[in-house]
Amino acid sequence: MLQSLASSLGPWSWWIFGLLLLAAELLVPGVFLIWIGASAIIVGALSLLFWEAGFWSWQLQFVLFAALAAVLALFGRRFYSNNRETDEPLLNRRGETLVGRTATLREPIREGRGRVHLDDTWWSVRGPDLPAGTQVRITSADGGKLSVEAV
Repeated sequence: MLQSLASSLGPWSWWIFGLLLLAAELLVPGVFLIWIGASAIIVGALSLLFWEAGFWSWQLQFVLFAALAAVLALFGRRFYSNNRETDEPLLNRRGETLVGRTATLREPIREGRGRVHLDDTWWSVRGPDLPAGTQVRITSADGGKLSVEAV
């Protein structure tokens, strides 16, 4: 059924497939289907040129589509990578903004774990065993855990 539909539509079947993939990208955003849809549209454009040519078999079309999809997906991944420079390098990394600050232990550090209260948040801390009320300096952050040392 699909083969007869694709052969009756001719080169436009690639265009329809590409547009369906682009529409799916709108419904399920993730900047991935756009590259596969673009590959289908490129193969569709080439099919308009070569449809009557003897070498333009469905196998060649599929191999070209798969290769283009892989190349464009890799290009898209590189183009949209998260390694871009920003004027706010610590945005959404709140723990790292606290490095260097001092705080007072609200709960003692026992067996390497304790808690401090900074601004409006309670933070889990790691460090040497210290009693509550000790002034500590935050030396590093790993997710929601802060490493501290006595001041």
